[in-house]
Amino acid sequence: MKEYKRHLYTEEDLKALFQWFDNQDLPANMQLDKSTYIPDLQTTLKYLKLQAENYRETQRMQGCITLLERIKAKLEGNERNEE
Repeated sequence: MKEYKRHLYTEEDLKALFQWFDNQDLPANMQLDKSTYIPDLQTTLKYLKLQAENYRETQRMQGCITLLERIKAKLEGNERNEE
C-alpha cells in the first residue's frame, strides 16, 4: 500500500502554488495520465483553487491540492508515472 506524507499546507504554500499557475501559459486541455483527461484546464484550476482554499487545514480533503501538484509536475515535465 502506498504511504502518503502528512502535510498541512500553509496559506503561503497555496499562494506560491497559485502564483506559479498564474505565471504560466497554460494549455486549453491536458491529458494528466492515461486515465485522467482535463478538457478545460482553466476552469478546472479555478475550482481546484477554491477547494484548496476551503480545505487546506483538513488532511483528508487535500486531494484537490495533490491534483494541483500533479498538474504542476506534468506542466514542468516532472510527472510521475501514475498507473
